[in-house]
Amino acid sequence: MRTSTLATLALSAATASASLTAVTVKGNAFFAGSNRFYIRGVDYQPGGSSDVADPIADEAGCTRDIAEFKKLGINTVRVYTVDNTANHDACMNALADAGIYLVLDVNTPKYSLNRADPNPSYNAVYLQSLFATVDSFANYTNTLAFFSGNEVINDPASSAAAPYVKAVTRDLRQYIRTRGYRTIPVGYSAADVSENRLEMAEYMNCGTSDERSDFFAFNDYSWCDPSSFTQSGWDQKVKNFTGYGIPLFLSEYGCNTNTRTFEEVKSLYSTDMTGVYSGGLVYEYSQEDSNYGLVEINGNSVTELADFTALQSQFSGTANPTGDGNYNSTGGASGCPAYSSPNWLVMNDSLPAIPDGATKYMSSGAGTGPGLTGDGSQNAGGASTGTASAGSGSATATSSGGSSTSTHKSAAMAMTAPEWSFAPMICGAVVIMSTFFGATLL
Repeated sequence: MRTSTLATLALSAATASASLTAVTVKGNAFFAGSNRFYIRGVDYQPGGSSDVADPIADEAGCTRDIAEFKKLGINTVRVYTVDNTANHDACMNALADAGIYLVLDVNTPKYSLNRADPNPSYNAVYLQSLFATVDSFANYTNTLAFFSGNEVINDPASSAAAPYVKAVTRDLRQYIRTRGYRTIPVGYSAADVSENRLEMAEYMNCGTSDERSDFFAFNDYSWCDPSSFTQSGWDQKVKNFTGYGIPLFLSEYGCNTNTRTFEEVKSLYSTDMTGVYSGGLVYEYSQEDSNYGLVEINGNSVTELADFTALQSQFSGTANPTGDGNYNSTGGASGCPAYSSPNWLVMNDSLPAIPDGATKYMSSGAGTGPGLTGDGSQNAGGASTGTASAGSGSATATSSGGSSTSTHKSAAMAMTAPEWSFAPMICGAVVIMSTFFGATLL
């Protein structure tokens, strides 16, 4: 293992991240400058969900693991939980020095939507935490994207919570633009629910430009070795998403039902798929209870498992397509899916208005976040009380400074006063039923 320390890397912190070109969206693809960018990465949360910790604030852990990332040949890591009060300079600059980007989930176990009853959990305290996380990571050029949620919709019944997922996505995009940050893509990581997979993708890409996601991703474990492009059904997913107007990628993949040889890598980065998909993230880096790990971590030592070697071999033997990979350069919005019980329970195209107490953050900034030890937000009060007019999430000002302390015109001035609507209450009543279908708190 390479033993260079983050203290040494931090000496060049002022220039390390600046040397890594920020990723942007063009049509249905990501680009780093003029070059098509394919996500080749792993999901990275040592300790798993049972040990809520911030790996990007762990300098020793970053030093240990970045050496392994480089051996794998990856360019992206996904992190599910961070502490928005911690300093992340050393690790983020070390990742940039290694050519590695970050895709970040902005929710934490205490600050997240409740799929069973989303309206109370969509409140100003919740959004303040999310916005503070954006502030913590927006100025690193290797922050590739933010996830507004992960698997909030995990069955047909919970689809009624989709307007709240989309509202959070809208709010994050507005916050980024109004605070004058560069345009950092915001999207959603969906569960691979066959009954409403396509509807969820269409929904996150329909409506006015302020309401639409910058990308869509889903967790896909349908390719279980030995398999193939057609046997796994990936050919049908490519067919169904052909013409989709924003980038699409796999936020988790790597079925472990059988021995993993990662044959799907060859398909994912071939022209069979690159006209529609922009790569993906293998689940997961460290060995946890679910037995998906590529490595076993024991203190400062790392043991590479058989899955590590198999994935390393597939990555090294699979080049990206030459040229632009046949991407859809024009992009475009999808049509909003119609209500269809029992699989798609979104009544109409209206979204909840941003809670009144959260509009101030657009102009003043989020301030200090609650970190991982805050009181939580799900029952904090101050929830949305109506629906928003289309276009109300547009940014009111931009600047080139990108500082969370910049002063901007109040976003509240651009927010249309919400007309009273029973839609959020109806939605909440419907999704309460999801508790009987095994819904859990996210």
